[in-house]
Amino acid sequence: MRKWATLIVAVIIVGGALIYFANSRGTAKDEATVQNPPALAQGGGDQSDNGGTVDPEGTSGDGDTASDNGSTSDTEGTSGTGSDATGGAGDGTTGQNAGQTDDGKDSAATGGNSGQDAGNGSDEPAGGTSDNSEFVNTYDVEHVVSNPTSDTVLVNKTYRLPEGYVPPDLVYPDVAFTFSEKIDKRKMRKVAAYALKELFDAAKQDGVYLAGVSGYRSESRQTTLYNNYVDRDGVKAADTYSARPGHSEHQTGLSIDVSGTDGKCAAESCFAGTKEAKWLADHAYEYGFIIRYPEGKESITGYKYEPWHIRYVGKDIAEDVTKKDITLEQYFGSAVPVSK
Repeated sequence: MRKWATLIVAVIIVGGALIYFANSRGTAKDEATVQNPPALAQGGGDQSDNGGTVDPEGTSGDGDTASDNGSTSDTEGTSGTGSDATGGAGDGTTGQNAGQTDDGKDSAATGGNSGQDAGNGSDEPAGGTSDNSEFVNTYDVEHVVSNPTSDTVLVNKTYRLPEGYVPPDLVYPDVAFTFSEKIDKRKMRKVAAYALKELFDAAKQDGVYLAGVSGYRSESRQTTLYNNYVDRDGVKAADTYSARPGHSEHQTGLSIDVSGTDGKCAAESCFAGTKEAKWLADHAYEYGFIIRYPEGKESITGYKYEPWHIRYVGKDIAEDVTKKDITLEQYFGSAVPVSK
């Protein structure tokens, strides 16, 4: 009996030890899992200098255009295509902006080395054509660009300009506008202003007469416009055609909304069917400009189609983007310098 009792006790002791050992291993594994959580789905793990994923932003229209003067209303409005109808002379706070289009469209900023350098500091464009799935382009992930003065800077829903940024070399382009006042929205950065004159002069030789509607827009002005749209249409709708403060391409001084000299369809969806729009689509790249928010690319740019919103990026990049039928987000891929 004593022998059997001893054997039973030994079995119990050994079994208990095995169970304890198994539980200890399971606990250690669980702890290791907790210590190594998966990377965030948005923005990639380490969004350092290259801005992680460029995210093309989103929804559909860029809205930046709502003409500041309150005259045009951007047709695009909530549903329309032209988000940025920026227009005429005055820069009324609601006015055309009230239109769905306001300046939200300015998502792409100017930044010479920004994306094109592919993060390697060279001036050669990345020329990438990444798949749309690589882009995040939403306000959920936000980076401040490190090259705001570059004429290839990328500004959209993910990449914003430094707070209160004002371009250093704003001038009045020597071209026709749909208004006569010498106000901010008549200005552009020097390099873009000179290129714009060449573009307008070339159009005139082809019998197409263009006029500026809305160029530079300050962050404070964008704040007013965006807030007006939100009050009218709600945040979700406003974000499809108007950029939030700091995210507007117009603030870079490299973008401008264009129309015919008669001002008809300025920053409105009907502009798409005009001879002016067709000429811009066919020839803008020859002078360093691109149609920043092209049709069918809303899920990448984050804004509705705006055939009137052109952005200066330089002739090489403009030709590459246009010939490949891609967006600035796709061109830069993830090579977008941002501040740490």
